[in-house]
Amino acid sequence: MSKLKIAIQKSGRLNEYSLKLLKSCGIRVDNGKDQLKVTVPNFPLEILYLRNSDIPQYLEDGVADIAIVGENLLIEKNKDVEILRPLGFSKCNVSLAVPKEVETNSIEYFNGKKIATSYPNTLASFLSEKNIDAEIHVISGSVEIAPNIGLADGVCDIVSTGSTLFKNGLRETEVILKSQAVLAKSKSLSDDKKAVLDKLLFRIQAVIKAKNTKYILMNVPNDRIKEVSRILPVLKSPTVLPLAEEGWSSVHSVIDEDQFWDVIDELKQTGAEDILIIPIDKIVL
Repeated sequence: MSKLKIAIQKSGRLNEYSLKLLKSCGIRVDNGKDQLKVTVPNFPLEILYLRNSDIPQYLEDGVADIAIVGENLLIEKNKDVEILRPLGFSKCNVSLAVPKEVETNSIEYFNGKKIATSYPNTLASFLSEKNIDAEIHVISGSVEIAPNIGLADGVCDIVSTGSTLFKNGLRETEVILKSQAVLAKSKSLSDDKKAVLDKLLFRIQAVIKAKNTKYILMNVPNDRIKEVSRILPVLKSPTVLPLAEEGWSSVHSVIDEDQFWDVIDELKQTGAEDILIIPIDKIVL
């Protein structure tokens, strides 16, 4: 079977999250010698450790078959590749920011101003859409310092927590786009590699689904089981097991993490007791 080549960031937070995802999918990764290409021993996969900004080009050229990369980078590079699915980590905004003493949040502030950025294509497209005439000053790193040294009147950069902006006397005024890590693929995959990709996607889906859900157990009076079952956002139907105490059962199901507190409140009002929430490692549908 052909080996699928996956590109991930050579170093940094995205590298850590990418490796964690692969390991959660049962893929053994050994890069003890800091190699830039590693063959996985227990899955038909080769890992390419690349500079983040180079990944979209390698993907378009077919050097890498798939990649874990920031959606914002794919949008900026505008390469002919396909996004398969979001992965739920490395979330950030590409945003405009101004010195904190600037009082307005209006996009009109940037008319006739200089904006420093590492995302010139994304920024140019946004400014054109908003009919803003600004000068774009391209910087490869340390964008936040530009207003402090008189190089620009504002910046366009990645914002995660906003702490870097704050430390440099800046504040976020406009979100251009929201981004997260995605799994993307080249458009030139052989049938053999597509088969391997399907297996990998199956594992990733199981891991991500489990991450966003919890296993829930509770004790419920038998005459309330139907009512409780209607509340639960279950896969098919809850598991119901009789308890030693007559008139009670143990009800088991899964629950979406973002619905957790609302559903728990409803369950308690319906008569559920001794509610236990347990993390899920994998969900195979």
